[in-house]
Amino acid sequence: MVVVADRRDARRAALLASMDASAIDGLVITHLPNIRYLTGFSGTSAVLAMLRQESVFCSDFRYRTQASEEVGDVARIEIVPSDVWERLFTVLGEYAGIGTVGFESHVLTIEQRSRLEKQAPRIEFEPVVGLVERLREQKDPEEIAAVGAAAALAADALKAVLPTVRVGEREIEVAGRLEHELRARGSEWHPFPTIVASGPRSALPHARTSQRPIAKGEWLLLDFGAQVGGYCADMTRTMVVGAAADEQQQTIYDLVREAQRGATEHIRSGMTGREADALAREVISARGFGDAFGHSLGHGLGLEVHEGPRLSRVNEKPLPSNAVVTIEPGIYLEGWGGVRIEDDVHLSPDGGVVLSDGDTELKELM
Repeated sequence: MVVVADRRDARRAALLASMDASAIDGLVITHLPNIRYLTGFSGTSAVLAMLRQESVFCSDFRYRTQASEEVGDVARIEIVPSDVWERLFTVLGEYAGIGTVGFESHVLTIEQRSRLEKQAPRIEFEPVVGLVERLREQKDPEEIAAVGAAAALAADALKAVLPTVRVGEREIEVAGRLEHELRARGSEWHPFPTIVASGPRSALPHARTSQRPIAKGEWLLLDFGAQVGGYCADMTRTMVVGAAADEQQQTIYDLVREAQRGATEHIRSGMTGREADALAREVISARGFGDAFGHSLGHGLGLEVHEGPRLSRVNEKPLPSNAVVTIEPGIYLEGWGGVRIEDDVHLSPDGGVVLSDGDTELKELM
């Protein structure tokens, strides 16, 4: 079990500074990973009002005990029978000097925003994006350790499953065994639906695991994750089942592996997301497969499996030190199949540090 140090007061102070820069007196937070980051609450129903005076946490009766244990005294806890929003409006009215309050416009529904404006008319509500998410990009040591623990668990589960894969079994059977091994080793949940894609279906970057039988000599792509202490790992491995790789398979795999290893070795904090993406993209494009690498190089990892920063052609922002990101180039050829290799990497002050096992040699499952 990964024990995360209590940094909630420091996180609140950092968020208040961001609120000052945004000229807002408070922030209504509804995105559950953000609430967990700021309070420690891991339940599924809550609203957090971050005010200059104090933090106010609202949830319903199901979480009375859990809120007391997880949130503790870092926020004023309000437990209501049903409607947490009604209580939030009452609480906001208790504090003087609140003129402008931000809300997470990328999360709040139109109906919820309408209620804010109707039931708290004296307050001006302003949409904001990413105030908490930007803080979450730069990980504390305990967060990095949690992602690493999840990655180690995922790699161990994969090692248990690979020797059992057989020609003729269905993708969904492999996924079931992999998910069982993840849970048996302590994964709290699956950060996303496990992807098992074989043959031509491996050319679908986000394929849904199907009933398709795995044929001899085909690609088998596994994209899966684990969760430890609330933090996610994300790995992809591609292999050949039942036969040695043919010449085209070996050539494509070697190219993706070369691009992935080069990006992992040369990525640095301070370079832009676009520059990081180019580390792999230029290698693949130089061999004529640029059009077959259609997604970005990677994304941030943490309390969510997809968060900032983005390793993308459109991200001109510098990558922060101590971010944790995936590095996952791929080549996808419709009707033939695809190869993706993905590891989790910590952007330390000295360069990229691989948190997953980095075992990217092509495996032929006989």
